[in-house]
Amino acid sequence: MAGNRRVSRPDSALPDSIIPDASYRPIPIVWFASAFLMQMVALFALFVVLQNQSGWIVIGLAALITGILGMWTWDRGMKAAGTGWKIATIAMLAGQLAFVCLGAASRL
Repeated sequence: MAGNRRVSRPDSALPDSIIPDASYRPIPIVWFASAFLMQMVALFALFVVLQNQSGWIVIGLAALITGILGMWTWDRGMKAAGTGWKIATIAMLAGQLAFVCLGAASRL
């Protein structure tokens, strides 16, 4: 089937001219999921470490972390993603920040 090439892939019966390119192409769900997980871990750690501090410190640092993660996610490629992914990412970042603000509100 593949001659002397000893190729082990499911499309080896196809000529080399039409074999699909298998290079990595990042997709918006990867950027969304990484921003979600990184923000979740960072804000949880911040909330626990600063549990005896003023709520304003927690809220300010959480907003700073969220802003940095948002900019990083946009620079990774979210700026070229579809409008739905952009809205979902902003809503997710804002939602997690809102939960931290709600939790820290009792310490204001």
